[in-house]
Amino acid sequence: MTTKNIEIQNEVGLHARPATYFIQKANSFRSSIWVENSDRRANAKSLLGVLSLGISKGDIITILADGVDEEAAVDGLVALILGGFNE
Repeated sequence: MTTKNIEIQNEVGLHARPATYFIQKANSFRSSIWVENSDRRANAKSLLGVLSLGISKGDIITILADGVDEEAAVDGLVALILGGFNE
């Protein structure tokens, strides 16, 4: 299992459009991927799951992946966040 912590920097957090980009990226990997905010965990491939975490600017989330491409999955999602969700 691969995990990384990252702080959300974009103004709206992980809501609506950024969450859609996040889910699309997560679904491009074969590994099982989760995202944690505080004590709550959701499937990173589920829009409702990710939105239910209420991730806002400044929150530090943990991305976890387990599977054949787990490192690429975590690195890809971290890069998406650091890149401002391509916005």
